[in-house]
Amino acid sequence: MNEPKRRAARHSMTGTGLYIALFLGLTALAVAGYWMLLPSPADKTPTPVSEPPVTTPIAAAPIAPEPPEVKPEEPAEPVQSAVEVTLPEPKPEPAEPITPVAPRLIVSPLSGETVAAFSMNELSYSETLADWRTHDGIDIKADAGTQVLAACSGTVRSVFDDDLMGTTVVIAHDGGYETIYSNLQSVPTVAPEQYVSAGQVIGAVGETSLAEASMVPHLHFSVTKDGESVDPQEFLRS
Repeated sequence: MNEPKRRAARHSMTGTGLYIALFLGLTALAVAGYWMLLPSPADKTPTPVSEPPVTTPIAAAPIAPEPPEVKPEEPAEPVQSAVEVTLPEPKPEPAEPITPVAPRLIVSPLSGETVAAFSMNELSYSETLADWRTHDGIDIKADAGTQVLAACSGTVRSVFDDDLMGTTVVIAHDGGYETIYSNLQSVPTVAPEQYVSAGQVIGAVGETSLAEASMVPHLHFSVTKDGESVDPQEFLRS
């Protein structure tokens, strides 16, 4: 080989070698830097992984109602001390006595024909006295000795002998009524102040009445209310 070629070859090899050497150097530096950057075994402690924080849901705060309007209190009235007052106990009023009232029973003093009616507004002729006069009761025909009954319960007010009407019994009843039984036998079976019941025997038919002596035996029965003569038939029907 001639010299120029050898020179060219050396020159070529010399340039190539330079590049190779430079590449290797850089590679060595890169490897050294990589190993330097790697962590040491002491530094290989595992890094704890932090858990994500637990998020507590935030509840919506309740909406508080608006407070009521507070009015200023009025000053209280002063409390007066109570005074104990002792009231007298009421005295019970005396109760009025209650008198039981028996049912009112009215019966006919005897059974028989009415031979003379009640007549206070018109005059009737009396055969015995031969004149015209009023008649304050009724005359009930019956045989002498026929029992006469109390027409209603009551108290015997009087027993007496009348100059014209003969033996007479008067019985007082409630309501201001009185019943009068005349022309009885001379000895009645009741006495004054005696209480009798309706239908109780008080005497018997007699012939003691001078004013009605001309008539057949009978009972002269009359009734008054508060002292005034009333029709006996109406009383018996009441």
